[in-house]
Amino acid sequence: MGKGPWSEGVEREAVYLSGAVPSFELATAILKRIGQIEISSPSAWRSSQEAGQRFRRVEEVARARAMVTPERWEPPSRAEVTDQRMGVAMDGASVNIRDEGWKDMKIGVVFDIAVRPTKDPETGERVNLAHAVHNSYVAHLGGPDVIGEKTYTEARRRGWEQAQDTMVVGDGAPWIWNQAALHFGESHQVVDWYHAKEHLIAAARLMKPDGGSAFTRWLNSRETLLYQGHADKIADELEKKAHQGVANADELLTAAGYFRTNHLRMNYIELREGEWPIGSGMVESGAKQFKARFAGPGMRWSRDGAENLLPIRAAVLSGRFDQMWAAAKNLPPS
Repeated sequence: MGKGPWSEGVEREAVYLSGAVPSFELATAILKRIGQIEISSPSAWRSSQEAGQRFRRVEEVARARAMVTPERWEPPSRAEVTDQRMGVAMDGASVNIRDEGWKDMKIGVVFDIAVRPTKDPETGERVNLAHAVHNSYVAHLGGPDVIGEKTYTEARRRGWEQAQDTMVVGDGAPWIWNQAALHFGESHQVVDWYHAKEHLIAAARLMKPDGGSAFTRWLNSRETLLYQGHADKIADELEKKAHQGVANADELLTAAGYFRTNHLRMNYIELREGEWPIGSGMVESGAKQFKARFAGPGMRWSRDGAENLLPIRAAVLSGRFDQMWAAAKNLPPS
């Protein structure tokens, strides 16, 4: 880093922009327009790849340290905040990898929880609602185990053990709850309200396939039931219908299984009263921002190219690029 034809400062900004904007071409155009700095797109790519390799080493060192037993790990010093609450969320997206096709990219986000006066989307009244704030992100091209460990590492870096209370938000995918059990076992778990409603709408189509007012009445009444924390009753109803020998019985049982499996994660009215967020906008927003850089029109990546840029994008979105750059610069020789 900083050993090429440019100063370290110029290279740092080229790498930053390579992770911040949708393409290397735009990154170099901004450098030329704002700083009158001439860097080719291939040069920006090479610099970001070299820096990304070092960012990955920084992440690996932190992950290895965080995964040791708690007795050996010392959290970073920070002032004790007795009412501090934190959360994590995980989600998935896809990246087009050359010679492999579309592959899973997993996103994790760690956030603080703040209560602010907000217009309630359900009632329209202005009430105190919980929000995810100070979001920081991690990402991994591959399966769930590594993103679970990366999310856990980021949570520990931010003082997870010192928080008064914690939560995990997900869309209901089993891999998320498996990782939650491994790394965040004492936390509240919640299925994102909007994903739960999407599943409820799908269930309504199964129950009332003719649509019309019957569909609307069923959906509205069961949405109230779902919000009140009675997902198990919805599962009961779907199962009862399936056992009547209808043609879509298998689909009804699948829908029932979703609500049955997750019913303890769907106590929305209690969560709202306890001033917890019930949506996963924090991770969905992050996933969209990763997709904007990695899954734009016509984009295809080498596996190494994507893996090396991911930690740079994560550092940019988390507001930690300069800290990661300094840590990468100070790494011992590999």
